[in-house]
Amino acid sequence: MNKLVAEDMYYLMILGRAFEYGAKENYMKGNVSGFLHLDIGQEAFSVAAIKAFEKGDIFSGYREHIMAITRGIEPKAIMAELFGKSTGVSGGKGGSMHLFEPSRFFYGGDAIVGGQLPNAVGCAYARDLQGSEEGVMVIFGDGATNGGAFFESLNIAAAHKLPLLFVCENNQYAIATKITRVAPFKEQAKKAEPYMLTYSVDGMDAEAVYECVKKAKKQIEEGHGPIFIEAFTCRYEGHSVSDSNAYRSAQEMKHCKAKDPIEYFKNELKEKWLCTDKELEEIEAKVQKTIQEAVEYAENSPQPELRVLYENVFDEEA
Repeated sequence: MNKLVAEDMYYLMILGRAFEYGAKENYMKGNVSGFLHLDIGQEAFSVAAIKAFEKGDIFSGYREHIMAITRGIEPKAIMAELFGKSTGVSGGKGGSMHLFEPSRFFYGGDAIVGGQLPNAVGCAYARDLQGSEEGVMVIFGDGATNGGAFFESLNIAAAHKLPLLFVCENNQYAIATKITRVAPFKEQAKKAEPYMLTYSVDGMDAEAVYECVKKAKKQIEEGHGPIFIEAFTCRYEGHSVSDSNAYRSAQEMKHCKAKDPIEYFKNELKEKWLCTDKELEEIEAKVQKTIQEAVEYAENSPQPELRVLYENVFDEEA
């Protein structure tokens, strides 16, 4: 990592948090409907993992707004999608949980918990057959590690030595269920150890995540086979905006927020990369302008026409 990368990651982290607060505000106003899963508190992981992977296919779960932004999808196209507008990245059909952009090799927003895992395995198998130099990364939560598709995916990927990076974002909760209530241990990487090499990283430390993913990406693309990364994070909001988060104590949340990923990385920028307050203020000012433009774009965009309900239902070339 260098200073330019660090500054860009900081911009994306504060942009991501501002986007999430903007989405929440507009949900409360009634402009956003359906499910809305916010990524506030997990910005370091979401930005650093995507930023480090660079070229290659990415599959994710449905808490993917910040990942999509980091992958290069315009914030205004994502906000318009949340508003259900025709200018949204998925044409207004997907909403918050389905931000899909093949031109960016981003296949995000699988609404089925763990549903992205078999898809990623299939993609990695295809890339391997094609002799592609880029690997595949699949991101999922700790709750997905208890599903059958998870173990099947590990087994197939390991048996065929696929260029696939499994990345578990362990915030310790599957909706309101703490992982230790449904698994015998907190570290879900233990489930993957019989199948492949595993790494553990502090998901609240952007630089640590960036370096870990960068290293693992190089290994899978050099023929090592699949690798499993577990990043320990903490979401500040409930599972979705309809979740009051009442199952977590004030003490737990205080501990959770003690290492805010944005403030931590901001201090790193000052101390390690010698960024000045003026440089950081300029980055922050740019964020506010971007979010305002995204909301205005979404508000002013047209609703999808009725005919689009019948589009993309069948493969017309089949």
